[in-house]
Amino acid sequence: MKQKGHILIVDDDADVLHTARLVLKGHYEQVSTESSPLRLESLLRRESVDIILLDMNFKTGATTGNEGLFWLKKIKAINPHVYVIMNTAYGDIQLAVESMKLGAVDFLVKPWEKEKLLSTVNTVYQLALSNRNVEKLKGRESALTQDIDAGYGQLVSESEPMQTVLAQIDKVAATDASILILGENGTGKELIAREIHRRSQRRDEGLIKVDLGALPESLFEAEMFGHVKGAYTDAKEDRPGRFEIADGGSLFLDEIGNLSITMQSKMLSVLQNRSVTRVGSSKAVAFDVRVISATNQPLYPMVEAGLFRQDLLYRINTVEIELPPLRQRKQDIRLLSLYFLKEYGEKYQKSGLKIEERTHRQLANYTWPGNIRELQHAIERAVIMCDESVIAAEDILPQRKAQQNETRSLRVEDVEKSTVIRAIEKHGGNLSKAADELGMGRTTLYRKMKKYGI
Repeated sequence: MKQKGHILIVDDDADVLHTARLVLKGHYEQVSTESSPLRLESLLRRESVDIILLDMNFKTGATTGNEGLFWLKKIKAINPHVYVIMNTAYGDIQLAVESMKLGAVDFLVKPWEKEKLLSTVNTVYQLALSNRNVEKLKGRESALTQDIDAGYGQLVSESEPMQTVLAQIDKVAATDASILILGENGTGKELIAREIHRRSQRRDEGLIKVDLGALPESLFEAEMFGHVKGAYTDAKEDRPGRFEIADGGSLFLDEIGNLSITMQSKMLSVLQNRSVTRVGSSKAVAFDVRVISATNQPLYPMVEAGLFRQDLLYRINTVEIELPPLRQRKQDIRLLSLYFLKEYGEKYQKSGLKIEERTHRQLANYTWPGNIRELQHAIERAVIMCDESVIAAEDILPQRKAQQNETRSLRVEDVEKSTVIRAIEKHGGNLSKAADELGMGRTTLYRKMKKYGI
């Protein structure tokens, strides 16, 4: 099986070029040759090269090696990470030492044996591969730092709506299909993404999460595609983007509906080409990732309103999974409450706590606009604050009861926001029905939701 590397041979001897290419092409996917170093600069800025086998002398009769040293410095200035093997017909140890000081990794003396050429290139390629993996792991370690202390729970459910979701996961997890997870805030979209990755063929590689909703447009390209040293003021070193870091694994694009049209165009281009170009570079770097996206935004109305690209939507939703809100899976509220009660009882050393039966009924009748996340935080707060062994409804929902007794605001904006929220809750998140009841189009409803942060 051929290695994925790109080997470039630069030599003014046609026989050397031909022989080296014959020896290497059976072992590497791409082997290129150049008879003149004058084309090196444009080639390196245009293509990604792993190893260059560089001649020391190009002018007829030249034996000093100065040309080779000149082009070696030029190569390292353009791409410090390319690996250069110097090639000369004159075995001068001083030239070898000078080459190493300037960044060469090895030195071959012509005429070389084919086995020696292949062995040297293979050794250098393994070094390049190892260093590339180190860079990727450093980037992955940085990307995962934010998740180290985060606890990702289990899929807890016995309700019919969620059984449909679990059946979809069973079907798609082992594939490489792009997944789009839709659902309101707090419904567990990230947990579903992690479950899909855990059951996939990529489970041994990382799942890298990017919160696109919190990513400023000015940092989008550097964060997603990476940058090279000096690309901008704070670019102190080369850094891979999230696509490169996730190579071989899965990339979770959370809140993809929050991308601006400009960022959507860039994202589409990268997903179509399956390669990224780091900021400050002109070389495309291929990646192999499984893309899982999620959003709480109504993407289809957004497409109709010109706020989300239809071609990007088609690119990310080979399979679409829609998570039901908690109010539509009331059968799970008791199960989830007991799960969180056990978790936080152990965490805060309050084991043995119970929830009253009437409390379970009241929790099931509450609409839970914040969904599972709201229930989780409510149970945690109740565990922390309770002084008794039995938790009552008022321990879990004190703020909600207090809000019900407050005098409602009469400001036009507050009334409109409240009306929109009630309509959406009444119709279980169905925006078409909510818009009909409110007497407005879906596009208008979407703009109201954006305005009030719903």
